[in-house]
Amino acid sequence: MDIVRFLAEHSPFDSLEPGRLREVAGRAQIEFYPEGSVILREGDESARVLYVVRTGAVEVVDGGRVIDLLGEGDVFGAMGAATAAASTIVMRAYEDTLCYLIDRDAVEDALGPVPRPSALFRATSMLPYRTGEASVVPGRWIAATPVGSVVRRQPISCDGRTTVADASRLMASERVSSVLVPARGGWGILTDRDLRTRVLAVGKSVETPIDEVMTFPVTTVPDAMTADEVLLLMLEHGFHHAPVLDSGGELRGMVTDTDLLALERASPFALKSAIERARDGDEVVRIAAQLPQMVAALVDARMDPMSVGRIVGVTIDAITRRLLDQAIFLIGEPPVPWAWLAFGSQARHGQSLRTDQDHGLAFDAGDADDEEVQPYFTDLARRVTDGLESAGIPRCKRDVMVENPAVRRSVDGWKTAFQTWMSDPAGQGSVFTSITFDYRRVAGSLDIEPVLDAVVATAPTYSFFIRRLASRAVDERPPTGFFRHWVVEAKGEHAGRLDVKHRGITLIGNLARLHAVRLERNEKRTFSRIEAAAAAGLIEEDDRAGLQEAFRLLWQIRLEHQVRSARDGVDPDDYVDPKMLGPITRRGLREAFTIIARQQRAVALEFGIR
Repeated sequence: MDIVRFLAEHSPFDSLEPGRLREVAGRAQIEFYPEGSVILREGDESARVLYVVRTGAVEVVDGGRVIDLLGEGDVFGAMGAATAAASTIVMRAYEDTLCYLIDRDAVEDALGPVPRPSALFRATSMLPYRTGEASVVPGRWIAATPVGSVVRRQPISCDGRTTVADASRLMASERVSSVLVPARGGWGILTDRDLRTRVLAVGKSVETPIDEVMTFPVTTVPDAMTADEVLLLMLEHGFHHAPVLDSGGELRGMVTDTDLLALERASPFALKSAIERARDGDEVVRIAAQLPQMVAALVDARMDPMSVGRIVGVTIDAITRRLLDQAIFLIGEPPVPWAWLAFGSQARHGQSLRTDQDHGLAFDAGDADDEEVQPYFTDLARRVTDGLESAGIPRCKRDVMVENPAVRRSVDGWKTAFQTWMSDPAGQGSVFTSITFDYRRVAGSLDIEPVLDAVVATAPTYSFFIRRLASRAVDERPPTGFFRHWVVEAKGEHAGRLDVKHRGITLIGNLARLHAVRLERNEKRTFSRIEAAAAAGLIEEDDRAGLQEAFRLLWQIRLEHQVRSARDGVDPDDYVDPKMLGPITRRGLREAFTIIARQQRAVALEFGIR
């Protein structure tokens, strides 16, 4: 096979027009590398070429450890000096190997500049993610739609002294479901729902000024924000109208959930609303059974995988709250202020079709004895946990559930528990801190999060605890069973398949949690934690982008695998057969694991972990 035909079958060259491809091929040289010879060291600025493996195989050696094996058609090359934390990567011939060497300027002339510099350039840096046969470009579908482009008409506004009667007539004549009200340097809003719940339901006069019954301040969004981001804001916070502002802060228009839902094939709002209206536990379970179909539709529609995870989390929040409401209706009001807490992935709003229960409860007993209120919460916990299990969310195998008294505590009890776990990170705290240090209030009036935030902010004073978090972030490594295009578990029950959660997603999450705790930040989502770490200089900007890209790719693979499994009638899991992935995704996985390994090595070097 000549070089033009060979390159035409491998990315990124397969995207070139024939004339451009011949130009690139004409500037290629052929080099032979005997087994064991070093081809390239990361940071070697003398190499201004891209290497394309023609025959043989090339090892990627990181700190003396083989972390990848490139085969026929794979591309690598130097992109300038490496960082100190990533200066030991070596490309070495695994066997006698032939490579095409192509001047990088020729590639950039044909394909355009590389989007971001990387010490180790890979073809996937220039390409969208692809899983299976379908191209998955993060940000296509509504994720790439600026909300400003959804605005169809100017909003209707009126003065805050306008009466309810006049505002209602205005809304009816203009055929709108809301009016905006300029007030106190911002905007208020009066909606159909406000008229029903704040006027009619409570018997207020139609002569009431609307500034007494409107919502203030209304949440506004910039016109550049993507439609899926606005949709998620509405879904999480329960509002249905959002004024849109232009880049100068001027009012451009209004979008509603109906406008946004017209862009999608599935309706998270409809499912969440149905859950909130469910009459009993059986109806909650019946409605919750629609969650896999909704997720499948969102994945099919190419929604950003991070957004899908948040939607699953918001939906499970709604299920939990409705089960709590129904249980409280049956057993009576709680005896003291309380809060139901989500832990782990639920707290981070990062859940997939395969998820289990991780939750706890805090209460303020006041003058009462803790033991006096425990029977009530024991009963509440049983009812809600049973309901969640019936709704398709299995019990936690590590028993991190409200049924367990260890995660059902008073405010002081939680403070003591966190302090104890931080001072004894190798004991019981080893189990609980990996889950409970990601927490979020789901229901209840007790504002427990600031209390826990204050305790966690003292974590940097517990040096052994921080070291334990660092050890946890590096004690599990990305898969090492690399061979040619395959990235698999080397042995065990799932040999030949890739655990995308524990060998990828969780590793990034652990790194992000370590940095968040060190920085005394209370962000819960992994993306936000990575951003904070980069802003503080704990992660290089290139690696911030790389980690986020890797996280998104792993999540995309996970969700597509689980949707495929569900459609085949198989219980979704996290073990992916690489044969089901397209070649670009396999290359993307190898780059993702390279980035993770580099970050783990930086942490290991900093903390002296072998």
